[in-house]
Amino acid sequence: MAAVSSPTLILSLSLMTILISQAHSLNCTSQKFTSNKLYENCTDLPSLASYLHWTYHPANSTLSIAFLAPPAHSDGWIAWAINPTGTGMVGAQSLIAFKDSNGSMSVKTYNISSYSSIVQSKILYDVLDSSAENSGGLMRIFAMLALPKNMTELNQVWQVGSSVTKGMPNKHEFQLANLMAKGKLELTKAQVNGTTAPAPGPSVTAPTSPAPSGGDSGADKDDAYLKRNKYI
Repeated sequence: MAAVSSPTLILSLSLMTILISQAHSLNCTSQKFTSNKLYENCTDLPSLASYLHWTYHPANSTLSIAFLAPPAHSDGWIAWAINPTGTGMVGAQSLIAFKDSNGSMSVKTYNISSYSSIVQSKILYDVLDSSAENSGGLMRIFAMLALPKNMTELNQVWQVGSSVTKGMPNKHEFQLANLMAKGKLELTKAQVNGTTAPAPGPSVTAPTSPAPSGGDSGADKDDAYLKRNKYI
């Protein structure tokens, strides 16, 4: 049977390809949000094709964020977290977004105590507001968190996964891109697409809690994995 060419179908597929390509090629300064959400700072994160927009309010020590990333699969999940005890995933106070069973997007909180177990729970920081969206191949987390007073920087961790089972995110890949999805976020420095400029006035770094005893920190486990697989 001869193939039938449909100009309308071809045009639709071409437009869809262009839109998806643009969604992943935009840098953070080109991204716009619904409901007129605006943020003072943004950065193209160095791993997992992710982006972070944020505004820090020193008067009341709150942090508003928008985290964007393509999930590892369309039915997967994305996560953004603060780790007060280390630089890896263990100890991270996480916001994870995924599709509920009814197809709507939701954001839930998880205190990541180990790589082997992810349990939904309250996190160290009060989440004053949160929501999530999914379009153009990207999932988005919007949230406002209450931070300790005088905090000027934090350890951020982000991640993506491919699946969710009965409302619980399944393990993510442990490829180099996943293991490198972490870094410092300086709250008191203006930043646009990775370029920083210090804000006026002195800064004080809030003390961090000691790493939990009885085992290696998340950073140690990440470094051990990288060395074992000859990444470093």
